[in-house]
Amino acid sequence: MNELSVIAALSIFMAGLTMAVGSIGPAMGQAKAIASALTSIAQQPDEAGTITRTLFVGLAMIESMAIYCFVISMILIFANPFWNFFVAKAGG
Repeated sequence: MNELSVIAALSIFMAGLTMAVGSIGPAMGQAKAIASALTSIAQQPDEAGTITRTLFVGLAMIESMAIYCFVISMILIFANPFWNFFVAKAGG
């Protein structure tokens, strides 16, 4: 296995690991937020509109972490900064 194959394999592995670990936190955070919102709505049905609006803003903030992890994994796969270095080193 040459250096380029190792870099490619590690990039793909780390992209998968980034998405796996980076999705666990937002998923658990969203589940807790939804459970808390449902409990709050059950206790205060008159405030359902305010709670729902606040819930959606919070879910958007929580989801941004998963989106950042997705962007990092796409960079690792398609725009890897180490790839050009090793291609130039192997070619030269």
